[in-house]
Amino acid sequence: MKKWLIPVIILVVVVFGIYQWAVGFNNTAVEYEANAKTAWADVESTYQRRNDLIGNLVKTVQGAADFERGTLTDVIEARAKATSTNIDINDLTPEKMAAFQEAQSGLSSALSRLLVTVERYPDLKANQNFLDLQSQLEGTENRINVARDRYNESVNIYDIHTTKFPNKLLAGWFGFEEMARYQASPGSENAPDVNFEFD
Repeated sequence: MKKWLIPVIILVVVVFGIYQWAVGFNNTAVEYEANAKTAWADVESTYQRRNDLIGNLVKTVQGAADFERGTLTDVIEARAKATSTNIDINDLTPEKMAAFQEAQSGLSSALSRLLVTVERYPDLKANQNFLDLQSQLEGTENRINVARDRYNESVNIYDIHTTKFPNKLLAGWFGFEEMARYQASPGSENAPDVNFEFD
């Protein structure tokens, strides 16, 4: 074997090894990114389910002629804001996610006020349709939490893969950027004030 052939073979093996590493990194990063985007779509889908249920709940409550219209209007407006706040799956920035969360928190707050107000209407509380919707909303809130957790888990897998050395070197080269995680609303770490007023 000719002496000049050995360095050429070594170079070919090294280049092929680097190529295999780059292809493996890229394909895995694409898969993890797609999984995280799907998990985000699941978050949005779960919120959409809640918005649909709230629409039915509002229609049921509207049937109570003497129900407080201001509370109902707040829910309707908050629902409209929440459904109009959309995020492009390819542009999940922390700022856009915060705006999305703010709209969803506003809806949660308005819905909570509605459900507290309902306590003063025994006929409405006894309405089977209302009770079914209320139960479905409670289940949906749990689904929302699970969907957000799964999204964050998917983002974590993707981010670990793209930020560990030496993968980080290729991540910037191939255009893989860190993805935003879903975060709790500001102040949610504080315990709520509970005030029992007895007459």
